[in-house]
Amino acid sequence: MNDRIRAREVRVVDDDGGQLGVMQPFEAIRVARERGLDLVEISPTADPPVCKITDYGKFLYQLNKKAHEQRKHQKGTQLKEVKFRPATAEHDYQVRKNQIIRFLGEGHKVKAMIFHRGREMAHQEVGRAKMDRLLKDIAEHALVELGPRMEANILMALLAPKKGSPVGRPVAVGAGAA
Repeated sequence: MNDRIRAREVRVVDDDGGQLGVMQPFEAIRVARERGLDLVEISPTADPPVCKITDYGKFLYQLNKKAHEQRKHQKGTQLKEVKFRPATAEHDYQVRKNQIIRFLGEGHKVKAMIFHRGREMAHQEVGRAKMDRLLKDIAEHALVELGPRMEANILMALLAPKKGSPVGRPVAVGAGAA
């Protein structure tokens, strides 16, 4: 801004967007001060650098507003957690599987966890079989980022949405569907 511009020549644009041409920085600053405005470097990497004659406070406000709009339209992904037990009943398994498919369809990552308690730790193969079945059931919707592994008493897998997977709610399969 103003005296901080160190280039030998600058391309000057006025407040309305009109080209004023290439000139020395001190000349551009003089023109800006005559208009009661500031000389702001817009594109320092161009050859020659582009400077605009504008109100610096207004310029900062517009930059901030543009950055805020861009952040508002970004879609953030979340990590959703779905918890099972080795003895989870079939209906509950289907409900949780459908939740995982819905979360993946919305673009979220999912952490599928099977908790083992007490004597269930002696039969970890039951939980491993349930996890393998889950991964097979949702294979068309998910990429396994972190394979099934034991951490203390929890069997865990991290799933990410597959690119181009069908979005929407899965159809219920089983009793009651006609």
